[in-house]
Amino acid sequence: MTIEIGTLIAVSGLIISFLAYQFNRQKELKSDTREDGEIKAQLGYISKGVDDIRIELRASEKQIGALGERVTRVEESAKQAHKRIDNLEKEGN
Repeated sequence: MTIEIGTLIAVSGLIISFLAYQFNRQKELKSDTREDGEIKAQLGYISKGVDDIRIELRASEKQIGALGERVTRVEESAKQAHKRIDNLEKEGN
């Protein structure tokens, strides 16, 4: 009879241990799943931010290109103006 009680206690202990293990494992899986979801959401925000930066960079590159063209035109115009001034000075002497 004492062996049966000892066996019953040992089996009960094993069952309780197994159930506790299963419960903690499920809790851990839920926690991991929640953390994975949070990480994916953060990556989504980062990805959107990078996309916004790329769009702004393209717009800035276009503006810089347009300014470069305008500077070139102004330089050409200034060069022509200097030639005209030089010609006027030659004629005036």
